[in-house]
Amino acid sequence: MCGLVGFLYKTGFGPVGEVQVKMLDALYRRGPDSTGIAIYGRPKESEYVLHARLHDAGDGYREGVVAAVKRLGGVKQVTAEGSDLRARVVWPGDLGELADSVEHANGEVEVMSVGRAMEIIKDVGSASDLDRRYRISSLQASHAIGHTRMATESRVDVLHSHPFWARPFSDIAVVHNGHITNEHKLKRRLEMKGHRFYTGNDSEAIAVYIADKLEEGGTLDDALRDSVRELDGTFAYLVSTDEGIGVARDPFATKPMLWAETDEFVVLASEEVAIRAAFPDVRLVPQELAAGEVRWWLR
Repeated sequence: MCGLVGFLYKTGFGPVGEVQVKMLDALYRRGPDSTGIAIYGRPKESEYVLHARLHDAGDGYREGVVAAVKRLGGVKQVTAEGSDLRARVVWPGDLGELADSVEHANGEVEVMSVGRAMEIIKDVGSASDLDRRYRISSLQASHAIGHTRMATESRVDVLHSHPFWARPFSDIAVVHNGHITNEHKLKRRLEMKGHRFYTGNDSEAIAVYIADKLEEGGTLDDALRDSVRELDGTFAYLVSTDEGIGVARDPFATKPMLWAETDEFVVLASEEVAIRAAFPDVRLVPQELAAGEVRWWLR
């Protein structure tokens, strides 16, 4: 079933982490297996922030991974707490190669995201669990998308949780509710262009599909509209970039999606209860995204 949320300040920064936690907690019954967000802080002009997860939280293993990552070229700072690893990296080349280098540095490491502004934080459990582990509510940001997952096709673990980074593209992520029935055809087409996939989740294909469209010079509006025509199956999804958020719903409107907007912000969710959890003011009136409709908001 799964639950989607999104929030964007049209200008400036604010308590986006707190908003995400409230909204995702309200959608817990739609996705009790895992929770995640892609959140956008102040962009780094000369470096990337890399976020990875270690399979072993033991002190010796963690210290070995940190030492190995430090030996990679361009790494300015590495910190690790529990199974969580973050690094600040100056990297002039392909971000997929950077992620590969970190993952192969020392044992099993999974890179969740690389971005100048974006960081993906996800784990098994609820939004409250995620908040306790990673202090999500304290995060100031410009915008974010989030997801509560009910696993239906792939295993319950961090790697298959949402959001999905559009690896190797910086600052692009997707959360999705539904099933893409032409996933394998879509992946083969993208693999022929040199892209790689790291999970068996169909939602990862949407992320790379959108990023590939943007890399070819299309606008976010173009990519969203193309997806409604080219993706088969049932879907509502949110895509985030460093510039904003987009949303699309399949032509049969099989998956729910609501949005509301003020002069200051935009909020999106699978159910109104999530919007009301963060914004109880009845003057904010959510609207349902129409069948086959796309919308986007840039800062």
